[in-house]
Amino acid sequence: MEVLVVVSKVKKMIKEKSGMNTSASAMEALTQIVHTACEKAVSNAQADGRKTVMDRDFEA
Repeated sequence: MEVLVVVSKVKKMIKEKSGMNTSASAMEALTQIVHTACEKAVSNAQADGRKTVMDRDFEA
């Protein structure tokens, strides 16, 4: 699966917030979370009869 996050930005944010390093497997897990959220958002938009995914289609 293609990585769907900007790895350098995620690693930088984690380092700045916690001082911790980030493993490659963490990026794989985060990509899976983003992928699943996008699939659900697409389904929500389709259920509303839209062809545009909007912020409200993502669940917090």
